[in-house]
Amino acid sequence: MKFHTNDQDRVKPYIDFSLILITLFLVAFGLIMVYSTSSYEASMSAITKNDAAYYLKKQAVASVAGIILMIFISYIPYHFWEKLSGIAYVVSAVLIVLVLTPLGYEANGARRWLRIGISVQPAEIAKLAMIIFVAGLICKLKDGINTRKGMAFIMAPPALICLMVWQITDNLSSAIIIFGISFVMLFIASRDYKKFIVFTAAAAGVAALLVFAITKMADSDKFGFRGARVLAWLDPEAYASGKGFQTLQALYAIGSGGLFGKGLGQSIQKQGFLPEAQNDMIFSVICEELGLFGGICIMLLFAFLLWRLMVIANNATDLYGALLVVGVMAHISIQVILNIAVVTNTVPNTGISLPFISYGGSSVMFLLIEMGLVNSVGRKIRF
Repeated sequence: MKFHTNDQDRVKPYIDFSLILITLFLVAFGLIMVYSTSSYEASMSAITKNDAAYYLKKQAVASVAGIILMIFISYIPYHFWEKLSGIAYVVSAVLIVLVLTPLGYEANGARRWLRIGISVQPAEIAKLAMIIFVAGLICKLKDGINTRKGMAFIMAPPALICLMVWQITDNLSSAIIIFGISFVMLFIASRDYKKFIVFTAAAAGVAALLVFAITKMADSDKFGFRGARVLAWLDPEAYASGKGFQTLQALYAIGSGGLFGKGLGQSIQKQGFLPEAQNDMIFSVICEELGLFGGICIMLLFAFLLWRLMVIANNATDLYGALLVVGVMAHISIQVILNIAVVTNTVPNTGISLPFISYGGSSVMFLLIEMGLVNSVGRKIRF
């Protein structure tokens, strides 16, 4: 990875307008799909006061706040965050613990949120904090990251946060994403790829053994609801009235959409058949209303977004800036891949949102803050 440090080559700051436009487009499209997906359910629910635009309004407020923060953070020199990396780590850990206090509250059967003036999910803050913290830690250790001790030293703090997110908030999917972000950042910064290949192969082997063990203990409750999800993943029709219900409804939505879809707002599955369609399963409604063509277009838009992030990372003026962008790129790519994989039943069902598009105020707001960090790095590029 090369860095451009000649500040005399250009006077004006570099602004990647294509990156900004694609980000804003995804947010706007997300608002349209949140309304399309949630309006029927919201209009029928007393919790939302029968307001069809209930979810849209909440998502719009979070999106506007996120865009304002994105613009503000893009003007802050990104090395400012390097000085606060340790504080960011501690704050993220404290916020996770606060879920256990009266500040925490339960929604949809899970205690993962805090009321601290606004409603936030500490796991989303932890993702941003790990990007800032791990980037600073790698820069401090430098060549030491290529040793086994160095790798362990880098991965130990994120692993602790992952454990806290998993055990305290019962959010394994976010824990996996946080670990994945840190792992990818270390992988990009390291010169020794063999250790990563061995680790990945070992992790895949352990996962395969777990799946095998679950299938052999199909009548056992030892693995809890996650074991049931694995069994439903392998044979969703056998669990059509339980853990396989949401997956089957999502597949019905994708299949019924055909090549060009039924038309925006014309989904049938969102009308009480697909639970929480505006959250993790929103991609299936996109495919039902806009067809396979619409689904592929969304994937291409994310691919374009990731390409622009890669361009900024490759041309960053220093390692810390490059790693910040790599962290954001890892976050978005992991969530997109896993979300689409879950919706298409490629991997077991778990709660992972589609970046910028799924309903979730904390998610969209902190993703936009991350894009502000990326634009801050981009402003320092010299060509």
